[in-house]
Amino acid sequence: MMTRNGIVGAGNWIVDHVKTIDRWPGEGNLCNIISQVAAPGGGPANVLFDLAVMDPELPLFAAGLLGDDEDGEYLLAEIAKHGVDQRFMTKTGAASTSFTDAMSGEGKRTFFHCRGANALLDRKTLENIDVPAKFFYLGYLLLLDGLDADDPAYGTVAAHLLKNLRDKGFKTVVDFVSEAPEKFRRIVFPALPYIDILIVNEVEASACCGLELRKADGKLNYQQLPEAVDFLFDKGVKETVVIHFPEGAAGRMRDGKFVYSPSCAIKKSEIVGSTGAGDAFCAGVMYALHQDWSLEEALKLGGASSNFNLRNATASGGAVSLEKMQAFLKTCAFEAMPQ
Repeated sequence: MMTRNGIVGAGNWIVDHVKTIDRWPGEGNLCNIISQVAAPGGGPANVLFDLAVMDPELPLFAAGLLGDDEDGEYLLAEIAKHGVDQRFMTKTGAASTSFTDAMSGEGKRTFFHCRGANALLDRKTLENIDVPAKFFYLGYLLLLDGLDADDPAYGTVAAHLLKNLRDKGFKTVVDFVSEAPEKFRRIVFPALPYIDILIVNEVEASACCGLELRKADGKLNYQQLPEAVDFLFDKGVKETVVIHFPEGAAGRMRDGKFVYSPSCAIKKSEIVGSTGAGDAFCAGVMYALHQDWSLEEALKLGGASSNFNLRNATASGGAVSLEKMQAFLKTCAFEAMPQ
């Protein structure tokens, strides 16, 4: 049997254009852009770039669809800079590279998103990937029009794709974005039987299973988490379900016990930004599971990865080496268990 090693990251490739403005204008009025910066965004970029810093020896492969434009070249340069294999990145002249204009000023942020080439990503672009990687990560369902589309045999195109990739020997890892529960279930449920490892936050898990994972006062409804995990297994997830939230993370392997891991404590004054924190958590969990660590170890590594992410303004600029995270976990304090 072939020994598999490495991770393919596929899905939403986005350039975030963050513009700082001098004031918040009314409709029809003018304001000045004080500064602007571009940064890679989207699940596969965030996850792969975190993993590249975590372990430079881990084989990583980028897969997705870009426009034939300056933003596309920028993302390819970022992929190359991180030492990630880009042979499965495809260009199209039919749409621009997906981008988000983020306007930031006076303590407010507003986002203008163009789905662009990501909306055209389809099964044929991805299902011919044939490398000896162990994991195939796809992020994010509900934000990939071509993969969220109906499929007569499998319910959605994404489900068909994931089935074909599992048949090739990949373990499939999937993440979602938050959406209305009705749309969530219509698009997510068909894919669940073809997902080996599901990593979602409490909002997405709640939309999927219909359970209230937060109480009316905003506190985590800890007692409902095992039921939410069981629901996702009942709907078809094969191996592992993980639910993460600011207070920590919880999950179970199909034949294992329920595990809860509190977050690594961090002062509010140390938090610079939360963009990409969920993806950083996902990267840590994936790395640990790829290395066949226990689920408890995976949740702790995911928590450490997310903690370092919170200390940086960009989605993957806070990434650190595995050694640094392991040293941090030996000395850090953990949040209290929920009541």
